[in-house]
Amino acid sequence: MTTKGVEGVYLHTRNWGKTAKFLEALGYKIEFATDHGSGTLRHEEGPYFVVAEVPEDQEPEAQLVLRVEDADAFRPDPIVEVVTPFEETHWGTRQMVVRDPDGRRWSIEAPLKK
Repeated sequence: MTTKGVEGVYLHTRNWGKTAKFLEALGYKIEFATDHGSGTLRHEEGPYFVVAEVPEDQEPEAQLVLRVEDADAFRPDPIVEVVTPFEETHWGTRQMVVRDPDGRRWSIEAPLKK
């Protein structure tokens, strides 16, 4: 089983408000926002952005999220370094984190089994 494409992007920012306005200017709409500098934006049916503020001393990062249909059936090729195996998230998915050859982290998400 392979991935089904980009599901979303986790994006760190130093200013939630400015980043949200930037994405809104590009056609994204806020699905929800917290009172502590984070939220989710989506463009129609396309991939989502989860945006979260980080402290000034932390470098903002971006992490791609790829989708699979079934976490139990997904077996990454040995070239893919698994950082953390699939775990349930508090937002209702199962998530695995892998690392590419340059050291970047990628998330792989699957729906919870019903």
